Formats: sequence, C-alpha cells, structure tokens
Amino acid sequence: MPSAEDTSVHQPQDQSVVRPTHEDEIAEAGSELIGGRSGRWARLGGTTLTPVAVVALVALGMFALGMVQKLPCYNWAWFRGAGSQYTHACYSDIPHLYVGRGFSDGLVPYFDRLPGDMQYLEYPVLTGVFMQVASWLTPGGSIQYREQMYWMVNAGMLMVCAVIIAVCVARTHRRRPWDALLVALAPAFALTATINWDLLAIALTAAGMLMWSRGRALAFGVLIGLATAAKLYPVFLLGPLFVLCWRAGKWREFGTATLGAAVSWLVVNLPVMAFAPEGWKKFYTFSEERGIDFGSFWLIITQRTGESIEVSTVNTVSTLVTLLLCAGVGALTLMAPRRPRFAQLAFLVVAAFILVNKVYSPQYVLWLIPLAALARPRWRDFLIWQACEVMYFLGIWMYLAYTTSGDKHQGLPTEGYQLAIALHLLGTLYLCAVVVRDILVPERDVVRLDGSDDPSGGVLDGAPDAFVLGRPSRHAHPGAEAPRVEWGAERGPAAD
Repeated sequence: MPSAEDTSVHQPQDQSVVRPTHEDEIAEAGSELIGGRSGRWARLGGTTLTPVAVVALVALGMFALGMVQKLPCYNWAWFRGAGSQYTHACYSDIPHLYVGRGFSDGLVPYFDRLPGDMQYLEYPVLTGVFMQVASWLTPGGSIQYREQMYWMVNAGMLMVCAVIIAVCVARTHRRRPWDALLVALAPAFALTATINWDLLAIALTAAGMLMWSRGRALAFGVLIGLATAAKLYPVFLLGPLFVLCWRAGKWREFGTATLGAAVSWLVVNLPVMAFAPEGWKKFYTFSEERGIDFGSFWLIITQRTGESIEVSTVNTVSTLVTLLLCAGVGALTLMAPRRPRFAQLAFLVVAAFILVNKVYSPQYVLWLIPLAALARPRWRDFLIWQACEVMYFLGIWMYLAYTTSGDKHQGLPTEGYQLAIALHLLGTLYLCAVVVRDILVPERDVVRLDGSDDPSGGVLDGAPDAFVLGRPSRHAHPGAEAPRVEWGAERGPAAD
C-alpha cells in the first residue's frame, strides 16, 4: 500500500483553471454568444471579475429573471382565484403561507396553535426561523400588500442564499470554478427558487461541502447539522461519507463531522423541543401522515389503476427501497475500481430519495442542481436533465390549471401530467446512470481528466484505500507507482 507521501504524484501537474470551452463542445458552442472561447493568453482571474465573481453575477441575473417570471402572480394572480397562478406557472407557497400559517396575525411558529386543519407550522425549525425573520421585516398595509412584500422580502433573503450556493460550488473544485455556471444558468433553478424556502438548506449544504473539500471536518458537520435543521435531506450526505471514510480509513474525520452535525442540529432544535414539543414534531408527523402527492411514481400507479394505497404501506415500501438503493450505493463505493468522488455519491443518494419519495414538489430539483454540477460537470447531460425538469415544472402547473378549471378543462389532462412525471423520473435516472458509469469507468469522469482524484474530497483526496471489497484494481491507489492511470490520456479533452 502506498504511503501518504506517494499520493502527491497523483495531483495534476497543471494547476491552471480548467476552461470548459476547451473540453466541452456544448460550452464551446455557447461561448459564441460572447465572442467564442478564451484564448491561450487569456488572464482568468487577473482582473476584478474573477471566475467566482462572474458566477455570482450570473446567478444574481438568473435569479432576477426568475423573479420577473413571477410578476403576473405578484401583480394579481395570487389574489384572484387559483387558476390564474397555474396558467401563468408562477405559483409560490410564500405569500399563501404568510396568511395560512399565522405570520400575518403575529402568531409564533411552533408555539401558537393555528386555526384550521394544520395545527402548527409543518416546516423544520431553522426554516421556521427564516420565515419568522422575513415576517418581521415585512412592512404593514393591506393584506394583499403585506403578502406581496412578504414574498419580496423572502425573495431578497433567498437571493443571498442563491449567491452563496453558486460561490460555494465555484470554490469547491479549486481548478473548476466555471462548473458553477451549471448552477447559475440552470433554468429550473431560476423557475423554482422562490416557490418555497429550500434554498436556505441548500446554501448550508453547499457551504458544508466547501468546508469538507478544504479538510475542515468539524465545520462541515456543523453546517450539515444546520442544513438538516432547515430540511431533512442534507443528513443523507453522512451516509456516503461514512462509506468513503471506511474505504479510506478516515474514521476520525467522519466522527468529527458526525459529532458536529449532531450538536448543531440539537442546538437549533432543543429549545423548541423543550418548550413547544407539539409544534416541533409537526414536521415529522406531517411527513409521515402525508398521502401520495404530486410528482411521484406512486401517483401514476394510483391514477392508472384507480386503486388507493395505504399511507403506511407507501411509507414502508419507500423507506425499504431507499435503504436498498443506499446500500447499493455503499456497495458500489467499496467495490468501485477507484474510490468514487464525494459529490458523485452525494448526488446519487439524494436522487434515490427523490425518486422513491411519495411526493415531488417542483422545487425539489434545487436539492440536486449543485450536486449535479459537482458530480457530472458536463453541459450535454446537465441540459438533458434540466429539459426534463422544466417540462415537469410546466406540466404540474398546467395539470393544476386543468383540475381547477371545472367544465372548461383548460390545461393538461391526467395522462399528460403522468407523462410529465415520467419525464422527470427518466431525466433523473439518466443523470444517475451517467454518474454511475463514471464511477465504474473513472477514465470517463471529466473531473479526473487532468489527473485529479477527488477535488471535493478533502482528506479523501488522493488518500490510499484502507478497505476494498473484491479484487484490488489498478485504479485503486492513486499513488501507486505501477500501473498508473493517466485519466483521459486515451480519450483526449473531448471525452464525454
């Protein structure tokens, strides 16, 4: 087994910034809009507009376009019947929950009981804090004006989260900051960013992955714990990290990260758990009791068969299938010819949860976009997936327009919506398949074309394996003297 010193030879010799226009035909074609790809003497990062700054500005611009797309609803459609906000595809939970969850009446989340069927706020604690802070910043006036301003205040706060996400992705792979343009320019990102409050958890998760890439296990754990206090899915990242640290023998770092996550989650949740236990547990009971809903393959089954499925059955089956898929990802990690990259496994685990879940809200695509940009930074595959997600985005609103139009039947009928769900599922499965292929055939991983190992892996980057299932591969030890893989040497820069 190679020593720690041997791993240094695996680091790429050329430490310059990777230019996507030189290795990605889609990026090269797109660059014609701004005069073509950069030349060999271009000074990237030599001026104020560094790659990270450009990514941040593009993210701001796309977020603003997404806000413009919501203008018909902001001006009138949120307040004049349900159908218009669907036909204009500009629905958002934010203004509706301002009234529906008691913020307009000054009720305190988790502590004050709400009128109606939803007795308490059904969001995790840190998201509830975010919503409460936005309500404090909302000026007075008529109820419609306050709903508009509440959305606007939240949009401003979420815009900060969007920039944080883009910047963190740009800095996670040191030599590949331009990959973050996949996040900044993602059409589904702009369309869904202000539907709900998911960007808070995503920003904390992106910051956590940046910290891990810098070898800061405790900071990673703290941020993942905070992200889990805002949304459940970030805790799933500890699963692939466990298997990666098992393969690399990095138990101390994993323990530090897990401890940091547990402590930070408890610091946020304990006060509400202690003083408002009924309100605190509403998120968890609501998630358990919620029936089959929009966007899931479960909905296709029930609509096609005409038979209902018990919620308990769906919960049990979806949990077992998710665990089975995660176990498959774990086996893949331990048996792969080269230890997979952290971002690849994080994408696969979160995608597995989304694919089998009993509900898929259109903003859930935001969970995957930063992970996809790090796992498979290839414009062709990313845009194929994004096209499927945009079709689903349009499909769900047109279906809701159809169901609320009465006898007029304006919008997308049930069969059309089922096709939109299928497109979403197939698009996500396609990207998962490409990532799995990259793991099994690491020469096709575009991040490793320059000889890199795992730029987002932190202490895992270039580390020798301590435990591998099956027969050791020639790829298994990046520092081994022979035989050594020159990533992409045979395929060239245009490898896909």
